[in-house]
Amino acid sequence: MKIAGKIFISIAAAYIIAAPAYFTSLIDEIRCRNIIIDIADSPENNLITENEILNIVRNVVPSLAGSRISDIRLCDIETRLKERREIKTAEVYFTINGSICVFIRQRAPIMRIITEEGDYFIDDEGILIRKRKLYTPRLHVVSGHVVLNRPVLDGLSILDTGAKNQVLRDIFILVNYIRNDRYWSAQIDQLWVDEKGEIDMIPRTGSHIIHLGTIDNYVEKLENLEAFYLKILPLAGWNAYKRINLEFKNQIVCNKKQ
Repeated sequence: MKIAGKIFISIAAAYIIAAPAYFTSLIDEIRCRNIIIDIADSPENNLITENEILNIVRNVVPSLAGSRISDIRLCDIETRLKERREIKTAEVYFTINGSICVFIRQRAPIMRIITEEGDYFIDDEGILIRKRKLYTPRLHVVSGHVVLNRPVLDGLSILDTGAKNQVLRDIFILVNYIRNDRYWSAQIDQLWVDEKGEIDMIPRTGSHIIHLGTIDNYVEKLENLEAFYLKILPLAGWNAYKRINLEFKNQIVCNKKQ
């Protein structure tokens, strides 16, 4: 039994030593057969297409089909994919049958920004993405005197202190609150930034403008507005006022239409 045990251990040790070399040589002989692209959230977001991803991969490895798997630098493909602002994460790996698999997760836009510099989305991490004709989701639209500085245009999150864009950061906080509140998400359609960096909101119902001012005490301001909407406007009429001002603490100042 002792001799048999020693033989078994010797065989196992030899296998452990030889197996990696065997599998390495086996992988060296595997040729790339095809590429499989999986865009995980394509039903919700459509910021980039399979063809665009395929073109990026082929730019890194022009002769992909038939190439040995061991000669394909997957990390180079991942790096190139992550250079696209629309892509949040990218994972590239190969299967034992010779398929290159590309898994993509796109960024998730939460609002649209229209500025003199162009038309953009901002995602849930505060990253700016240039809007394309490919995809126009229904989002809260922000326009007016919105300035996009160089750090933000270069990909720095507006939530980063280095972005130095307090107005845009305030709008991000406000839009996030509105979109996650069932009542206000249904009420507010657009936001406008005036010359002083203060915020106006344009509702879906009625022809008035809501002047929020700064986002100081914005939750309290919106609670007061909700009470006004529920108790006063049904009596006065939804088109009775041209401007509803919330900027003063515990006050709502209204300007009637002439």
